[in-house]
Amino acid sequence: MREVLVVDDDFMVADIHRRFVDRIDGFHTVEVAHTGAAALDAARIVRPDLILLDVYLPDMTGLQVLQTLRAEGDPVGVIMITAARELDTVSGALDGGAADYLIKPFEFEQLRAKLVAFAARADALGADRGIDQNFVDTLFGHAHTSGDSPPMPKGLGAETARLVLDAVRGADELSAAECADLVGISRVSARRYLEHFLTTGAVGLRLQYGAGRPERRYHAV
Repeated sequence: MREVLVVDDDFMVADIHRRFVDRIDGFHTVEVAHTGAAALDAARIVRPDLILLDVYLPDMTGLQVLQTLRAEGDPVGVIMITAARELDTVSGALDGGAADYLIKPFEFEQLRAKLVAFAARADALGADRGIDQNFVDTLFGHAHTSGDSPPMPKGLGAETARLVLDAVRGADELSAAECADLVGISRVSARRYLEHFLTTGAVGLRLQYGAGRPERRYHAV
């Protein structure tokens, strides 16, 4: 069981992330922190396997937390989870050795995919085996070196998927209904494609609140 430290200054968001983590097989939230100082203290005491780390904290940035951990020689896995979209923030996360980066708001399946990938990499690196190029390519996220895209889920076509992605990339953001009109498919079909790309990280999601249920607005990432 991999132990996870959840760090977010928003108590409600932190609790949502905690509950998400505890739904994923092989992962368990061992501690929740709401400041950078508390995150560092918890990391030193509980020694988690993974930290879900927000960038915007009240006393320091998540990047500073990450830098402090690395300066102390702590190799703990870190996934940055934040609303920050600035390129320098992403660059800083990569430079600090973050394992991944997930932009808010996100859904359970997106987080699950990130944690499953993290566990697969950790298991591969911990295995007593030799390496070859396929092994290295898989670790570094280049398993599809032939240029082929990952297989589509049953019922989704590659050509329509390309049209849906083109529609998303050609707009600042859009709803499933707007995407359906642009591509010439049903709203239900458009929603299926958009949700697939949401789980793969090809598109992001913003919930637009108003009267009734929030509208799901998709954008390219």
